[in-house]
Amino acid sequence: MRMYRQMTLIRRFEDRSNRAYREGKVGGYLHVYSGQEAVAVGFINQLKQQDQVVGHYRDHAYVLALGSDPNKVMAELYGKATGLCHGKGGSMHLYDKPNRFLGGYGIIGGMIGIATGVAFAAKYRREDSVTLCFFGDGSMNAGMLHECFNMAGLWDLPVVFIVENNKYAMGTPLELHSAETNLAKRASVYGFPSIQVDGMDPFKVWDAAGSVIEYVRERKSPYFVEALTYRFAGHGAADITDPGSYRTKEELEEWKQRDPILTLGRELVANGIATQAELDEIDREAQSIVSEAAKFAEESPEPAPEALFADVLAS
Repeated sequence: MRMYRQMTLIRRFEDRSNRAYREGKVGGYLHVYSGQEAVAVGFINQLKQQDQVVGHYRDHAYVLALGSDPNKVMAELYGKATGLCHGKGGSMHLYDKPNRFLGGYGIIGGMIGIATGVAFAAKYRREDSVTLCFFGDGSMNAGMLHECFNMAGLWDLPVVFIVENNKYAMGTPLELHSAETNLAKRASVYGFPSIQVDGMDPFKVWDAAGSVIEYVRERKSPYFVEALTYRFAGHGAADITDPGSYRTKEELEEWKQRDPILTLGRELVANGIATQAELDEIDREAQSIVSEAAKFAEESPEPAPEALFADVLAS
């Protein structure tokens, strides 16, 4: 039920933020995670309090699953002073250290270097923590990935690398940018294990995440996961030609039949864990939380001009 509640909140939050972007209320850019919720929620719910997460620019799901205040997350998208980063990070650069989210990063593959460094620091300090690193399939051919996979394997770093393979790097199909389309195989040459998991099935993600994180925690060594998933929205909020420019409406509708929220809901009802009325109530609660978050963001103040000079470091 906890996973269902989180996934529903993430979906409703992103529906509302997508609308706000089209209304001109969200600055910068916006990338939603709709369809991929089972991956973030399945892994994050297997973490312990001392673990941390690093992600890419579809980062709303990670902070909400980690427990960040939806009001602050929405205010950050609106660029308001009450946002997670005081309105200076925006959608792609959320950061919430108290809730163990060490950043969403816009540079393709850049988050892999950050996560590897965090895992190295944990090992150096002899901490019992695991770092999750989420990135997209477009990062698989970045040089940063290979350098970091080599260091993680060489130094036995406690990190789980998770590629969310949603079939497209922006609009480029996996088959056109990767010579080896079974991405899970890539880790074999760096000396640590890997698996493929059905990222549309919340139960399979949950089970795989538990085993993988336990392995990394006990052996203090890395693991690579390829989560096979799909995004229902375009690459970004301004991508109004999708579907049609690089994928068909028929393909999109076929994947929507495997919507992880619907899958989990059906199983909860079929096994007598929840009624459809209870699931409907969870959806109404999520919509209420999101409406309140949007109201909070719209009524929050803009950052003061002098905020431009705060948190700026020079060396």
